[in-house]
Amino acid sequence: MKDAHGTLTRRDWLAASGLAASALSAARAQAAPQAPARTAPAAPVAIAKVPTYDEDLVAQFRKMFDQVGGIQSQVQGKTVAIKVNLSGGNRFEGYTAGDTHWVHPKVVGAVTAVLGQLGAKRIRILESAGGRRPDAKLEDKLLQGGWDVAAIRNAAPLVEFEDTNGLGFGKQYSTFKVKSKPYIFPAFQLNHSYEDCDFFVSLGKAKGHEEMGVTMSIKNMFGVTPTALYGGRERIFHYGQVQAPSGAPAEMDPQSNRYEGWRLPRILVDIIGARPIDLAINDAIISTVGGEGPWVLGARPIKPGFLVVGRNSVNTDAVTMATMGYNPRAGRHEAPYRLYKGPTNHPKEQLTPADEGFQYADNMMLLGEAVGIGSADLDKIDVRGVPIKDAMFEFEAFWKNQMPKG
Repeated sequence: MKDAHGTLTRRDWLAASGLAASALSAARAQAAPQAPARTAPAAPVAIAKVPTYDEDLVAQFRKMFDQVGGIQSQVQGKTVAIKVNLSGGNRFEGYTAGDTHWVHPKVVGAVTAVLGQLGAKRIRILESAGGRRPDAKLEDKLLQGGWDVAAIRNAAPLVEFEDTNGLGFGKQYSTFKVKSKPYIFPAFQLNHSYEDCDFFVSLGKAKGHEEMGVTMSIKNMFGVTPTALYGGRERIFHYGQVQAPSGAPAEMDPQSNRYEGWRLPRILVDIIGARPIDLAINDAIISTVGGEGPWVLGARPIKPGFLVVGRNSVNTDAVTMATMGYNPRAGRHEAPYRLYKGPTNHPKEQLTPADEGFQYADNMMLLGEAVGIGSADLDKIDVRGVPIKDAMFEFEAFWKNQMPKG
């Protein structure tokens, strides 16, 4: 065991369930899938306690990158792409979007600065920022969100921005085949910038999520799929109501389960199997619980005060989830994967699947482990920096007080 994580009981949830703290080990065993097809790798993961965005984040990221083994040899003289998270446009009162449900601009600026210091030749900030006029730039959305775009552009010698919701600056989409064993899609077509890079970073916000329970670096990857190609991503990916457009790779079994809590975790694992993440960063300095943004009933801002960095996305999200006070090997019957979906936001058949008595999502980290992408077993992950128990912020205790009634 590389870190003292014996407190991962989510005390509040276990007490409410009538379970003893010692039930955690049994829950882990029951939730775990059958042995993975291949050994899932485990790379070091670093945690830092960071109370505000006014800390010296450049120094903090330099330290964390060193703690996970260093990345200079991978980025020096290379093109680095950073996929950021800009989900939703509205805000909680008194907060900016970057505070709570977007990744924060100071985090993006600091990561960009460190990559520049390490010798990156070009840094591209990427996101699928749809729903705006066709000729809009990614920078426009950032400016509307209150970002200092000039400061980020000047943080490194060459910084570019690209909206990957369509072709962007490219002439055609790049096809990415799933290198792990695919669950639902064998390949995806994505913007050229996800291929035209030497080192790829998923820079996500660690927060609650209405459909997936939690969102971190893996869930951040849903935004790489371009709506200009895939149209309504919910209808194609979440619910499987329609198939991918002609020319795009089709799902392997159109008769498979259509419930989004089953589909989307598997599609997300397919996406990271197609476009692997070289560096995962989760921002939880300020976050949300109960949902991914202010449009979710019961969601509210919280201040966990930590960052997590790792070279393997499954490892990194597992450690992040533990630092959020959850069991990273939780099953669909456990928090945070037993869900409350707002009844006005989802098709009726998505509220309670036919074969279950409650709404749920499957654990995407266990699904990633099962196809050999990375281990979700804390006993196998070398946690560096601040121990999990010292940085832990129990999301579930806050969510229980916000859960909608009826």
